[in-house]
Parts: sequence; structure tokens; C-alpha cells
Amino acid sequence: MQHIKIKTITEGHRIMGLPKPVHPLVSVVRYADIQAPDIDASTAAFLFDFYFISLKKGFCNKLHYGQQTYDFDEGMLMFVAPNQIMRGAGASPEDDLSGWVLLVHPDLLWGTPLANKIKKYDFFDYAVSEALFISDKEESTINGIIQNIENEYHSNIDNFSQNIIISHLETLFNYAERFYQRQFITRKISNHQILDRLEKLLTHYFNEEDLITKGLPTVQYISGELNVSPSYLRGLLKNLTGQSTQQHIHEKLIEKAKERLSTTSLTVSEIAYDLGFEHSQSFSKLFKTKTKKSPLEFRASFN
Repeated sequence: MQHIKIKTITEGHRIMGLPKPVHPLVSVVRYADIQAPDIDASTAAFLFDFYFISLKKGFCNKLHYGQQTYDFDEGMLMFVAPNQIMRGAGASPEDDLSGWVLLVHPDLLWGTPLANKIKKYDFFDYAVSEALFISDKEESTINGIIQNIENEYHSNIDNFSQNIIISHLETLFNYAERFYQRQFITRKISNHQILDRLEKLLTHYFNEEDLITKGLPTVQYISGELNVSPSYLRGLLKNLTGQSTQQHIHEKLIEKAKERLSTTSLTVSEIAYDLGFEHSQSFSKLFKTKTKKSPLEFRASFN
């Protein structure tokens, strides 16, 4: 796969066959104006030195979202941070793209509170396949903010312009955060499929005989097996269950520990070792934190 690094918004405009941007640090591009690049998007991976935020509609290829496949019947928002890899989906002759791309260089945020705050928005860590689907009403709200940004940098640039654009960007991100939380609730089919797969994955993992060599499952391993990013999985689970991925791992671990403490004569050290712990003290501490009893106290309650 060809990797293409785009360092400036001006360079991004050139690749998209567009004139130089009006503002070097922020630009709104309409999909209808983009010219087909001399690059096969389906075999290319793009890395930007700036934020790439996009609302796309009318793309005929399917999008893999969570564990399901969706059309672009709804508006789809993507949030790509600098140096994240974005892979092309490949164009189709039936495409009738509409929407826009907002390009924001980090230098625009320099010296403002948003420069640090933007790193706290989880959705910039989500994979493109975990995009945000928005309703017509939500799309209208977002489009209004984008129009305000575009109007501002097309006006005469003055000492107020940066702060006004920054304010619009923060409003955009706050709405996106709200809409993502709504999506975790409303897209129950795909979300619950992930929960089901998580349960099966953890059950299978802790039933394996080689936990001693594999150790406890990591959040990165779990998210990789579920084909979602760690931050998206964390947000989804927190919203649906109130627990983090790590807490789900620990719950399954404690469930298996209780089973062995109540049905076998294995020592606490043997159980800890079998469950992937190097030190039985770590296992005992975690068990007591989760159950309010030591492993031996729990076992005694069954005698």
C-alpha cells in the first residue's frame, strides 16, 4: 500500500485539485469541488499533519461500522487527528458525493485552551470505521457551524478571527461528543453484538489452558479481536454498562476465580498462576478489591 504524507493544507488542496486555500491554517472543502487525484485511493494510506474532519454522503460503497455494514444513507462524520492513517475506500461510478471536509492545522490552535482540550476528545482516537452517523437535524446543526467557520475566514482577517474560529471549532466538537453518546445508545444492534462478542471472547480466553504463557488479556488485545479501537470500545462500554474494558476483563477473571475456589482444591497460588498471574499476592489483592473477601474467605463460605 502506498503511504502519502500531506504536511500542509496548501498541499492537501493541490492533491485534491483545488486552488490555494484562502487561509493557510483552516479550510472548508466541498466534495463536489474535489477533482479526482492521480492516486488510486483504494490502494493508498494518507497521513496528515493537520486535523481532517469530514461529513460525507452519497458514497455507494459500503462502510463497515462496528460489526455491521451500512450504506451512506445518513450523513457520516469522520474525525482524523494528525499522523493518524486514513485509508481510502475506493470510488464507484455510482457515487454522488456531497458534504465537506474541514482541514485544521494545529498551528491555528497554538496558544489557545483548545490546543490542549482537543486531545481529550476521544473521537479523534476512533478508527474511521467507527464514524459518527448523524440525523438530518444533527446534520443541519453541524453544517451551520461549518458555514460560520467558512464565512469567518473568508471575511477580512483581523485580531478577532482566530478566537471566533476557535470558538466555532469547540462548539463543533462539543456537539460531536453529544452525538457520539447518542449513537452508543441508538445503534443498539451493532453495540450489543460487540457486547456479545466481548463476553464470548473473554470466556474463551479464560477457558484456554495456556493462560500461564499468555498472561491476562490486555485492552489492546481485546479491542483488536473485536476490530474496534481501544478508545471507542472504552466509550461504548462506559455508556452501555458503566464499566471500562479493563473492568470487564477483571469481572470475567473474578468469575473464573470464584468457580475454581468453590469447585476445586487448588491452592490460591495455583489458581492465581493458572489465571495468568505471576504473583499470587497481586491476584489476592485484586480479588479482595472486587469481592470484599480474600480468596480463602470466599472459599470458606462454601464449606
